[in-house]
Amino acid sequence: MKQASHHAFHWQRFLLSLTLCLSHLTTWAQRQYSIDYQVNFDTLRHYLLVTLDYTETSQASASDIVLNMPVWAPGYYEILDFPKHLCDFAAQKSDGQRLAWQKEGKNRWRVPLPEDGHVRVSYRIFANKRDVASSRVDKDIAFVAPCGVFMHIDGELDHSSTVTFHLPQGWTMIASGLKQGGWDCNDRNARNDGTDSLTAVFDVKDFDTLYDSPLLFGHFRLDKFTHDDRWYEFALETPDGVDELDLKGKFCKIVSAATQMMDHVPYTFYSLIHMGQGEGGLEHLNSQACYTDGTYRFDSRRDEVKFLAFVAHEYFHLYNVKCIRPAELWPIDYNREVITPMLWVSEGLTCYYEFRLLRYAGIATPDESLELLSTYFSLYAPYEGQRHQSLRQSSYDIWLNFMNDDANSRDVRTNYYFKGPIIGLLLDIDIRRRTQQQRSLDDVMRLLYQRYYLELKRGFTEEEFWTLCAEVAGSPLTEVRHAVDTTDDIDYDYWLRDAGLRIDGYKIVRIGHLTKAQKAFLEAMRL
Repeated sequence: MKQASHHAFHWQRFLLSLTLCLSHLTTWAQRQYSIDYQVNFDTLRHYLLVTLDYTETSQASASDIVLNMPVWAPGYYEILDFPKHLCDFAAQKSDGQRLAWQKEGKNRWRVPLPEDGHVRVSYRIFANKRDVASSRVDKDIAFVAPCGVFMHIDGELDHSSTVTFHLPQGWTMIASGLKQGGWDCNDRNARNDGTDSLTAVFDVKDFDTLYDSPLLFGHFRLDKFTHDDRWYEFALETPDGVDELDLKGKFCKIVSAATQMMDHVPYTFYSLIHMGQGEGGLEHLNSQACYTDGTYRFDSRRDEVKFLAFVAHEYFHLYNVKCIRPAELWPIDYNREVITPMLWVSEGLTCYYEFRLLRYAGIATPDESLELLSTYFSLYAPYEGQRHQSLRQSSYDIWLNFMNDDANSRDVRTNYYFKGPIIGLLLDIDIRRRTQQQRSLDDVMRLLYQRYYLELKRGFTEEEFWTLCAEVAGSPLTEVRHAVDTTDDIDYDYWLRDAGLRIDGYKIVRIGHLTKAQKAFLEAMRL
């Protein structure tokens, strides 16, 4: 009897809690509101001046609103704590009367909601970093990385918003994947505000889209072109040497190669944002933001090919990680680390497809492709770290080690950017060997894209990845998975032999006397 009574009590508590939760969810589900942003630029002191207008339009309203700002940017697997760049947060009623707000944790603000349902929030963002996850405001140009600028209502990422940028006088150029209507959007999204300055207005369907769409404003070269019935723009902060390199032509070849391989293109408009000297590149669904060395003139053909591989890498990411996404990364939680053991697929296999796309596009030679692969091999193979951390574990622990430059890093850790493409090569060879060249890793990528992104509209799990690989290959790839999951020594020559390759020191080279079968294997792999 006591036990039964005890259970009854807890069931009553559970049902009461469930009722309250459903009531709360219903209130928020019925809640209707608009959220509009205004952004100005302080080019002298490197600030973005942000104003957020929240207006409740439904009868069911809460007593306050909770605003969230992301603490990391997808593709950049490090907690960046963007709120650290925020200052002068303030909230007020429609009549200008200040509201008492509270900070909850490092990236949440609770603001009371007045009876008329309108709140205006303002704050400043210090923007003076040259990396692709951070904003930068200078005299003649501004790069806006939205994750560190805009807030959303807690739990309401699916809500639409309007974002208006008031450009400094004389600024005429706008580049972003947010543009609506193609490469003529400088006219469609921008209008004169009566002071000889442009106002750029974007209607954004949800905050995932906003956070995935960097913007460049100011003075820069903007090339517009079409390719295969799609619109493209190329924003160049420092265009020195770009015409001699024919980067536009080479990029179009990369796009065509990826389209032929994947049988689909997930965008109608794509923006390439290339800035001057700075750090790295970051992928987005219909854009890429990259820092360069400030010029497109390279000291050697090797440097040129490495740069083109960098461009191909960021472009292929629109398939592999923006669409073909580990299940843990869909939907995205912007408030904390999102841990997955599959980033070696997202990043490592993308590194492998750098050279594959350059080969498919006819840009790189077989020797240059082997040199790219050898560079990755030489960055991890000589070091002890591969005996202490598996490739799978490196994916899991990347949030601790993304920018970790401890003196012992190579002695105790593996980098999936380096080992991942080599495992990609072994995976490709194994599938080709098992299917007598009838199938390859390309089929795996294509099937992941079609099944999980286009059809199921979700990410893939670790087991689903290996099951799909087995489906393509005709049998489980047990040995390759063992190489991913453990720190055991890998007999690279054993894996490479069928493809007519071997390890020479820390280089991947062709075998001296190739058999007919090895020659055919190399030709099929375009090596």
